[in-house]
Formats: sequence, structure tokens, C-alpha cells
Amino acid sequence: MTPGRRPARRAANRAALGTPVAVIPPALIGVLFLLVPTVALVWRTPWHSIGRIYRENQIWAALRVSVETSLLALAASLVIGVPLAWVLARVRLPGMGLLRAIVIIPLVLPPVISGVGLFDAFGRFGLLGDEVQSVFGAPLPFTVPAIVVAQTFVAMPFLVITVEGAFRVVDVGVEEAAATLGASRGRIFTHVTLPVVAPAIVLGAVLCWARALGEFGATLLFAGNLSGPRQTLPSAVLYVFDNDPSQAPALALPLMLVAVVVLGVMRDRWLRPTFGTAS
Repeated sequence: MTPGRRPARRAANRAALGTPVAVIPPALIGVLFLLVPTVALVWRTPWHSIGRIYRENQIWAALRVSVETSLLALAASLVIGVPLAWVLARVRLPGMGLLRAIVIIPLVLPPVISGVGLFDAFGRFGLLGDEVQSVFGAPLPFTVPAIVVAQTFVAMPFLVITVEGAFRVVDVGVEEAAATLGASRGRIFTHVTLPVVAPAIVLGAVLCWARALGEFGATLLFAGNLSGPRQTLPSAVLYVFDNDPSQAPALALPLMLVAVVVLGVMRDRWLRPTFGTAS
């Protein structure tokens, strides 16, 4: 086949693999299903009194707590989650299936149950309660660090699973070539492997941070829900909803705005990993 005919053949193949008509209606239903609740929040927001609602409920303080703790949770997830993803993808030892199941557990546990588990593990009378208290100098529950721990527990699996998939599809031949040139294992990991999977790390980090920012159930049980320096915005929404449900949509807007800004900055360039794809 001549080189000139290859683009034509490729274009014909792509045309033959066009979108089936049968998938369009379910796709539209899925988009509407995801869009309508968001539209309802904006529609039901009492715009005429939004300033008073924010002042009365100290919304900006709660948003600051959510953003700061979720960023700390993201940092902790990156430090321990990326190496864990590499181990899951590359290490071949008995029991790796069990290790992967342990990573997935927070994804399938109800958040409230995750909070109970954290309390029984790191609380004053928990399995590691004494050790944790010796490190922090006080019991961990109902503190700002407790918020970070809860957010990390429920959000880190999103990062690990995303990055593990990237490590699995990396061309090992590139790493082997670097090894033949005398590069150490650590240098190969930091200078060859990590740059290749960087888009997946960014994607996993966005998913992890978004999950941590919106975490509620585990945080509620492990860190409490008292207004003040340790109340996150999702917890504040519950407090307001219990007292005046009509004001609750207004409190959701800051989190929605943060999410839209982050997704707008990331765009498809980072939210669509390019590793392992053919041109």
C-alpha cells in the first residue's frame, strides 16, 4: 500500500466506526440526569438574600477549612498514593490481590462506616489511639488533623487506581533502555516513568482533591460538626439544611464555583490522559 493511500484508508475506517444511533438517547438521558440537580441548585438559590446567608453561617470560614484540609489530604495522597500505585502495577508477589482489595475498600464503604472505622482505629480508645495521642499530644478525633485523615482515607483510592492503570501501560522498553545507559532505578522512576504518567497523576490528583473537598460522612463522625475552625463546608450545608432547607442551595455554590474553576483550568489537556494512545 502506498503512503498516500494510508490516510484515506484510516479516514474510511474511522467513518465506519462512527457513533451508533442507539447510544445517543441513553447518553442524552445520562447528561440530563447529571445536569438537572446542578441546575436545580442554581435555580433554587435565594439570590436576593445570599449575602445575608453567607454572613450568618460564616460560609467563607467553612470554605477555607474545606480547601485547606483537602489540599493537605491531596498532598498526603500524592506522597503515599503514587508509590502505592507503582507497587500495585509492577510488583509480582503473592497477596497483591488482597492489597488491591484493601485499597478499594474505602470506595465501597459508606462514608459513615469509614468514619466509624477511623474512630475505632485512631480514636482515644482505638487500636492505635495511644500511639496517635503520643504523636499529637492529644486525642485525634474532633480536630483539624482528623478532617485531613478522613479526607485522605476516602479520597486517596481515586488517585491510586488512576495512576496504577497508567503505570501498567507504560512502555517498559523505555525504562529498559534507560537502564542499559546506566541510570539507577530511582532515576528511571523520577526522570522516565513519572513524566510519562504525569497526565494520569494530574487526573488522579483532580479526582482525589474533588472527593476530599466534598467529603462529608467520615468527616462528620471523626471530626464532628460544630461551627468554628473545624467545620467544613459540606458539614455547614447539613447544619443549615436542618434549620432552613431553603438556604442550603446557596451554600453549595462556592464548592460548585471552585470545581468549575479547577476543571476550566485543567481542560481536556490534562483531564484526558494521552499515554498508550495511537496517533
